[in-house]
Amino acid sequence: MDLKELAAAEAVKYVEDGMVVGLGSGSTASIAIRLIGDKVKGEGLEILGVPTSTASDLLGRAVGIKVVDLDDHPTVDLTIDGADEVDPKLNLIKGLGGALVREKIVAAASSVVIIVADDSKLVDYLGQKAPLPVEVVRFSHKTTTRRLSALGCRPVLRMVDNAPFTTDNGNYILDCRFARIDGPAAMESTINNIPGVVDNGLFVGRANKAMIASKNGVRIME
Repeated sequence: MDLKELAAAEAVKYVEDGMVVGLGSGSTASIAIRLIGDKVKGEGLEILGVPTSTASDLLGRAVGIKVVDLDDHPTVDLTIDGADEVDPKLNLIKGLGGALVREKIVAAASSVVIIVADDSKLVDYLGQKAPLPVEVVRFSHKTTTRRLSALGCRPVLRMVDNAPFTTDNGNYILDCRFARIDGPAAMESTINNIPGVVDNGLFVGRANKAMIASKNGVRIME
């Protein structure tokens, strides 16, 4: 079992019969979705899955999870999701997979959020390794880019196959490289107050636990 599988398997132990479960996005969260699907098929586990992206919606259905809409089930018992960076206070950078807005909406509706990751995602401060993804509307996105630059970062429009990457919501993503983000709560609010910004990948105070896998096993951060 590789490190991502170890972390995902530990998180899936918290999934119980009858729960509404947020289905995260990204490689490690996808492993968790598959493991939940195994429990649905093999053990008769009955849950409802709230997807955080088109990809997690399709995968959830493919592995036998009953997928539902957050509007119909507005209280989520448990969400299992990945992260691109995890700091010592369980603040996160998310969004390198492009699903940050829906991930944050589901996280905000969740009683418990468990992050699954390997130890390469642990950082001393946010921005140490990953850029901060910021989802922006297409209209006048260069103006939004200039306003983000004024915060001291270097925003780069995310591209795929020589065209701007487009989120499930039809927006663009600017990957903003900061030297470091010392006040993530204030920065999250400051960025979201810029006209044209939909949301950003700073998740501050939203994670309850993190399953961090290393060669020595799984460490639970709370």
